[in-house]
Amino acid sequence: MLTGKQKRHLRSLAHHVTPVTQVGKGGVSDNMIVQINMALETKELIKISILQNCEEDKNVVAKDLAERSGAELVQLIGKTVVLYKESTENKQIELPR
Repeated sequence: MLTGKQKRHLRSLAHHVTPVTQVGKGGVSDNMIVQINMALETKELIKISILQNCEEDKNVVAKDLAERSGAELVQLIGKTVVLYKESTENKQIELPR
C-alpha cells in the first residue's frame, strides 16, 4: 500500500509518461494484462488510456487493471490510469518513506 507522499511522488514522475496501451470496446482482456505486466516489469510506472467507446465505467476498469496486474493504482484522472508496480529485476524508482 502506497502512502500519500509516495503517490504524490509517483504522480509527478508520471506527468511526462505517455500511455503504453488503451482499453477500448472489448474491455480488459487477458492478453492486455500480459502486456501491462511486461511494461510494469521494465518501466515500473505506466499510463493506460481508457477510450470513449469502452462500455465499462472508468473506475471499474481502473480497479480491474490494478487487481489483475498486481499493481498499485496511483491515479485515475479523466480517462487515464496510472499504475505502479515495483520491478523485481529493473528497479529504477526510489520511493520516499
